[in-house]
Amino acid sequence: MLFVMFLLHTERCLEDHELVVQVQASMSSDSKFLFRKNYAKYEFFRNPLNFFPEQMVAWCQESDGSIPQSQLLQNFLNSSSCPEIQGYLHLKEPGRRSWKKLYMFLRRSGLYYSTKGTSKEPRHLQLLSDLEDSNIFTVITGKKLHNAPTDYQFCIRPSKVRGDCKELKMLSAEDEQSRTCWMTAFRLLKHGIVLYQNYNVPHQRKSSLSPFSAPVRSVSENSLVAMDFSGRTGRVIDNPVEAQSAALEEGQTWRKHLHLKKSVFSVIHRTQVWFHGRIIREEAHKMMIQQGQVDGLFLLRDSQSNPRAFVLTLCHHQKIKHFQILPCEEDGQAFFSLDDGATKFTDLIHLVEFYQLNRGVLPCKLKHPCTAVAL
Repeated sequence: MLFVMFLLHTERCLEDHELVVQVQASMSSDSKFLFRKNYAKYEFFRNPLNFFPEQMVAWCQESDGSIPQSQLLQNFLNSSSCPEIQGYLHLKEPGRRSWKKLYMFLRRSGLYYSTKGTSKEPRHLQLLSDLEDSNIFTVITGKKLHNAPTDYQFCIRPSKVRGDCKELKMLSAEDEQSRTCWMTAFRLLKHGIVLYQNYNVPHQRKSSLSPFSAPVRSVSENSLVAMDFSGRTGRVIDNPVEAQSAALEEGQTWRKHLHLKKSVFSVIHRTQVWFHGRIIREEAHKMMIQQGQVDGLFLLRDSQSNPRAFVLTLCHHQKIKHFQILPCEEDGQAFFSLDDGATKFTDLIHLVEFYQLNRGVLPCKLKHPCTAVAL
């Protein structure tokens, strides 16, 4: 859980090293704190190339223009190196509802824009904002409120300014990936090694409390395995004899299910935090973005096109994909399937538990449920 600050239709996550009382002192009266899951807060340390597209990253003293994967984060954390984010951004003109498209550069010294195309010559660069005394915010409903050219707005606000939108530098990116890149780089260049220390603290505490590490199961994401759902959570069955016994037992359980009311299976999934009912695709996208576009973030919802079907919304490589879950029948028994009946489940809970341990036809396993409410 983390704090998120609302301010003039903008929000940002509080860093772990920030003091809430100090942040509160700079807030206006119409601002507030929220609790919300954010799976992507430190995800760039695990998968940096997902957050920094090669075409947007350059080094001030670049040689061949390539980005060594092992050196990407080191260049951001090392104060002696000169990483640079570059690309087009739309800038809202002060006091007007019009926007201007400019080529910009984000460096340790601040955010600059070029007055002549994509030129990096010092005489063509104008400082738009520094990093030291500013914070970066995501803009909510920016397209409607500020007549923005795209849906991917963010802004830079001086830290000591309270509630005055005149000091905000309103920006709009071309897509979600580029906005994420700009905002992540801003955090890294501003806080640097402190973010890395914040990321490492929980791992250090865990290792100090448990000196003996548990053995790691080596199971390929591409393989399908036998499952046991008899306990509170599903588990993988390694022993082939036990797997065969479990299959026979499961078959008997299904036959018993035939005598139960079908209404139980039609509503049991509605108690789960990952189920969101009759939300539309756009709402699902918004919720996924709010809780961090990391691999394995998922939710289930009712299908808009088929009243008997459901949709799995899943994030992979910062792209949100949708998979239809269709009902099917076999010997008079109703099932749900993601792969045209090749793998069948009696209810959606079993389906989710299976794909949490097996990738199957999906691009990745289900890892992080997108919760139905902000906590």
